[in-house]
Amino acid sequence: MSFAPRSDFPLLAAQPSLFYLDSAATSQKPRVVLDAIRNYYETANANPHRGAYRLSGAATEEYHGARREIARFLGAADADTLIFTRGTTESMNLLATAWGKQHVHRGDRVVVTRLEHHANFVPWQQLARDVGAEFRICELTPDGHVDMDQLRLLVTANTKVVAFGHVSNALGTINDVREIVHIAHAIGAVAFCDGAQGAPHLRVGFDALDVDAYAFSGHKMLGPMGIGGVIAKRALLEATHPYQFGGDMIEFVFDGDTTWNALPHKFEAGTPNVEGAVGLAAAVRYLDGLGMDAVRAHEVALTGYALEQLAAIDGLQVYGPAGAESRSGVVSFTLGDIHPHDLSTMLDVDGVCVRAGHHCAQPLMRALHVAATVRASFYVYNTTTDVDALVASLQKAKARFYAHA
Repeated sequence: MSFAPRSDFPLLAAQPSLFYLDSAATSQKPRVVLDAIRNYYETANANPHRGAYRLSGAATEEYHGARREIARFLGAADADTLIFTRGTTESMNLLATAWGKQHVHRGDRVVVTRLEHHANFVPWQQLARDVGAEFRICELTPDGHVDMDQLRLLVTANTKVVAFGHVSNALGTINDVREIVHIAHAIGAVAFCDGAQGAPHLRVGFDALDVDAYAFSGHKMLGPMGIGGVIAKRALLEATHPYQFGGDMIEFVFDGDTTWNALPHKFEAGTPNVEGAVGLAAAVRYLDGLGMDAVRAHEVALTGYALEQLAAIDGLQVYGPAGAESRSGVVSFTLGDIHPHDLSTMLDVDGVCVRAGHHCAQPLMRALHVAATVRASFYVYNTTTDVDALVASLQKAKARFYAHA
């Protein structure tokens, strides 16, 4: 079940006995991404927008060329509505602070789901607390999906925003974005989507989704850390005040007031992360070469195989949707009464890298009645060999733990 060659990823190629199953936290980087960053610094490094000389013009074109390429990959026709940030966390905070504090008021309602990562939960919780709005949480069905019937009841006439994830980082649940958007728009609310776990694995199609804003992180989709962004409808961005002030985001600065630059510059104060944008553009070209439909098919097959193999381990409980078609390449589980942190440490002895903890989703963990889970997450470079190594290491850890219990 080989897909993206392991040899394309220098870290994995150098460590053949490493089984990296933590791509939901951060993906490994293909050589083409590393080469693109190095090439930028060796051939076009200058401060964009600020120089009338040729090298600065080259840096400017590298930066905005990357923006156009990434916007196209995510299905946004208007590239200037892609605002570069450090990633999904900054993007959701941008929406909650810049847009939220301008448009959400006392007596309004803000709705999130129980699935949310803290980055799409806490900003809205704190906004509601600060302005006196009502903060409501939509619960889940027993199989880990958003309870759409409850969501329809929660999204009332005073609801201003519905914030939700495309894909759960903790359970892998894939949400019905179009239906959630429809529920929000039916009463005039906006719909903001955390796409940190969606953009790496699914064909996004921003314009077709009709979502008001979609946030993403480059480092989860083969790109470098420190780059990501939010795509939003132009009208929403035009009606939102800047959230940072400084160089490049201004039009005119007078003694008593300032006017703002056009999009996307209005929201990108200071020297931009050109290397990050260039690296992320190389990453989306790599994913384009694989084909996002093929990425998804590989993920479904590998996740299905993992679910089958894990089901054979007595005492292991998997959380979230039962079928691979309803989830991304994320499998969260517990094994008997072995603490997830202890289990993760034991797996690491065999070179199996998994995440253990609450996965920045403590409200979800409370609903599951667990303090933490172990999470294995798959991506384009993983194969059944990685799954087999995980299962073998789990069996070994179980035998070792209960032999001394």
